[in-house]
Amino acid sequence: MNNPINSRRSIRKYLDKVIEKEYIDSIIDAGRLAPSAKNRQPWKYIVFTGESKRALLDEMERGIAREEENPLLPDSKQGIPDAKYTLKVMREAPVTIIVINTNAVSPFENISADDRICEICDTLSIGASIENMLLRAQELGLGSLWIANTCFAYPELTAYLKTDRQLVGAIALGYANECPGARPRKDIGDIREYRM
Repeated sequence: MNNPINSRRSIRKYLDKVIEKEYIDSIIDAGRLAPSAKNRQPWKYIVFTGESKRALLDEMERGIAREEENPLLPDSKQGIPDAKYTLKVMREAPVTIIVINTNAVSPFENISADDRICEICDTLSIGASIENMLLRAQELGLGSLWIANTCFAYPELTAYLKTDRQLVGAIALGYANECPGARPRKDIGDIREYRM
C-alpha cells in the first residue's frame, strides 16, 4: 500500500530548490490540526530560510562547540558527532522549522510532578503535530527530517530565539536528493500484547 505513512522517509540530502510558501503553510496547517491534550495546542512553529536560517544554524554550531568543552549533557556526549552531522543536513535543507512548546520551560529547570505530567502530555501532542507535518510534506512531494539534536545547543538557540518557552526540536524541509529504503522495523508480534 503506497500511502504517506508507508512511503515517508527521513531525508538527509536535499536539492538546492526553494519551497513554495504555500507548501510550508499547508504543512504547518496539517500540524495545527493534530489532536492535543485538553485541546491546549501547545505548539509554535518558527520558519527559517535564507540568511535567517544561516544565522540560526551558526548559533547551533556555536552551542555544539560549547557542549564539547563545557557540557550541559555530559552523559550524552556520544551524540555530539551525530549532532554535527544533523547540523550539516540542516544547512543543506532550504527550510528549518523550529518547534516550541508554548506551555513548558527549559528542561534544565526543576518543575513539579503535576507540571511534568502536563509537559509529557504536551510533548505527546507536539509529536502528533510533527507527524502530521511530516506526512503532509510527503504528500506534497517534499522530504523532511525531524530533529532532536537541538538539545546540544539549547541555551544558545533559545537565547537567539528570544524565548523562555521550551525548545522541543526542529524539522528540516526540502526537495529530497535521495531515495532511502525503508529502515528495519520491529515485528508487530514483538511490540503488541493483548490482555483479554
